[in-house]
Amino acid sequence: MYFAALLARTEDGWEASDRELDDVETLSDLADLAREASPDDDTVLVLIEQEDAWFGVVRVDGEEDPRIYVSDAAAAARSSYGEILLTDELLGREPGDGGDDLDALDLDGTEDGESDDDGADGGDGADGGDTAAGSGEAVPHGPVGDAEVLDDLGVSEKELRSMSGDAVGEIAEALGALDVLETVR
Repeated sequence: MYFAALLARTEDGWEASDRELDDVETLSDLADLAREASPDDDTVLVLIEQEDAWFGVVRVDGEEDPRIYVSDAAAAARSSYGEILLTDELLGREPGDGGDDLDALDLDGTEDGESDDDGADGGDGADGGDTAAGSGEAVPHGPVGDAEVLDDLGVSEKELRSMSGDAVGEIAEALGALDVLETVR
């Protein structure tokens, strides 16, 4: 089960809204949705949480590029919402590098990476890591992104990295926005 909320900072404090993310397919779509929540180009936080598996924070400040933090990239990679946040840039990959995708395909059984007969039974050759959709590259277990995304709002990198369980609630409480978040929860 997922929970997603937008917190927009205004002159009067934080305003919360729960937005349906079903039509969001890319990080750009998500950033546009966040910008719509604040007509004055104020700070907007998109908080996404999947039960106790992972949480993500996307910060949008006006027209600047979104800043992203994901608590567990491997867990998020198994989620449609997580895949939106796990961009090539966030994972340290070259954007648009589609060459690796072709190498990962097993078209005729002779591609690089396939061993001779001694490993063809699929034994223990797997690395056990999760892969991002379509990339074939392992996604790291643990946090990725900008852990200082909330520093200036009173949530330090150390605090953010130590959060688990109801991280969205903990973040809202630290921001002084728990009451407005609870109205949309």
